[in-house]
Amino acid sequence: MTGTKRRRALKVGAVAGILSGAAFAVLVAEARFAYATINAVDLIPPPDPTGMYGNDGPRADEPPLTVALLGDSSAAGYGLVDAPETPGALLAQGVADWSGRRVRLRDLAVVGALSSDLDIQVERALAYQPDVAVILVGANDVTHLVRPSVSSSHLVRAVERLRDGGVAVLVGTVPDLGSIKPILPPLRHLARAWSRRIAAEQTIRSVRAGARTVSLADILGPEFTANRDFLFGPDKFHPSTAGYAALAEVLLPSTLAALGLLGDEQAELATYRGEHALPIAAATLRAVNTPGTELGPVAKPRGRLGRIWVRVAKRPRVVRRGRARR
Repeated sequence: MTGTKRRRALKVGAVAGILSGAAFAVLVAEARFAYATINAVDLIPPPDPTGMYGNDGPRADEPPLTVALLGDSSAAGYGLVDAPETPGALLAQGVADWSGRRVRLRDLAVVGALSSDLDIQVERALAYQPDVAVILVGANDVTHLVRPSVSSSHLVRAVERLRDGGVAVLVGTVPDLGSIKPILPPLRHLARAWSRRIAAEQTIRSVRAGARTVSLADILGPEFTANRDFLFGPDKFHPSTAGYAALAEVLLPSTLAALGLLGDEQAELATYRGEHALPIAAATLRAVNTPGTELGPVAKPRGRLGRIWVRVAKRPRVVRRGRARR
């Protein structure tokens, strides 16, 4: 390399270093702005909806179903004041309305929890011998830039422990945090990419471990972006009362299916390339990019390649059979 070329290469390297440093400075500044904006609003700890629901249903004399809710602030209902408006209460009441049975809810979610914090919640859940465990976790892994493989490993361990204990498991995968208003570009693009990577890992590995999964991309997707003032809470990060209601609506059909109360024939199976079942890799891509997609393990079709296959279902609309009082 001649002296001129060497000097030119050094200049290019210096410029690239300056630009990289500037880009990093922008990301840091945007992260601080988002943190300050979100935390400028003081929210009280969420109410605990743990309790019995559907006491006067037509099958109230049967043993109650037990639902355990695990995860972070999205599961706990951070920002809400009234327990009946939390996603756990709405979910338990929905199961009670549909089944006519009593439903005992154990809300074990902790505000600020990461996937690595699930061990303690699982330990508590197993003590209650739930029929189904619903897990909503991973958003804090995104904000803490936890590697997707590490984040999903903690989740898989939780799923495996619950399944070994005879508990059906439903995982609501990470929503798109790139839709959060206080997160500005280019940080928004990083948040969106990290969210999708973790959601993909959660999906493929949770299904392999025997759980059902539901894509929650629509919780922070176009609908929330178009209705920020209505569906987001005052901190512009957590959902509003209406936003949490939308979350519970997404989770209810798959929770019913996990409990054996809603058959697959009622789940409005979506077709993809003319098939109801897909190899896990293709199904994961569909679930991450299609709001409300549910995946569940199925036997591999004869003559098809791929070790693990899953059923691809579109979230159904559930018509409740009546309104039971809490």
